[in-house]
Amino acid sequence: MANISIDATKAPIYRVTVEERGRTTTHMVTTTAQDVARYAPPGTSPERLIEASFEFLLEREPASSILSTFALPVIERYFPEYPAEIRKRL
Repeated sequence: MANISIDATKAPIYRVTVEERGRTTTHMVTTTAQDVARYAPPGTSPERLIEASFEFLLEREPASSILSTFALPVIERYFPEYPAEIRKRL
C-alpha cells in the first residue's frame, strides 16, 4: 500500500508525494474550488479529494506512471469512470 502525503504549496497547487515499494514520486496537482464542487460531496476538502484521486490512480497504474504535473480534471480524460467512482469513495 502506498503512503500519500499532500502539502498545499500555493493554493490551488498541491504537492503530492507518493511512497510506494521503496520508491518516491512527487506530483504537482492543481485543484480548484470548482473541481472540488464537481467531483466531491459538499464539505470535502481539496486534500481529501486529491488523496482519494491518487488512491484511484494507484489502483490503475504505478506512481511512476502518474503525470508529474496536472490539473485534477485531466484524470477524467484517461479514466472516464473517474467522476462516478470518486464520488462513491467520498
